[in-house]
Amino acid sequence: MITAGRAHPTGTALDPVTLVVGTGRSLSGATPEQRRVLELCQHGALSVAEVAGHLRLPLSVAKVLLSDLVESGQLAIQAPRPDAQGPDVHLLQEVLDGLRTRL
Repeated sequence: MITAGRAHPTGTALDPVTLVVGTGRSLSGATPEQRRVLELCQHGALSVAEVAGHLRLPLSVAKVLLSDLVESGQLAIQAPRPDAQGPDVHLLQEVLDGLRTRL
């Protein structure tokens, strides 16, 4: 029902890490799920995976929903900052080592 029977987006293809952000445009006749997405994305960018998690929807369903909102101009795709710092490899290694000692 949420995707009108579609299993794949008809427009914009989105990866789980693609960032989406609200454009501030209103959407008359929006579904409850679309309204929730717009509420989530009005304060800043969220990844496709984060939106799916907040809505408790499968990733494939969230992709269709988000793609529709991008195509209608309600959401915009935002590229991640290239200067964003990645994870601390040393910290990740320590966590992994700690988990291995518990097994």
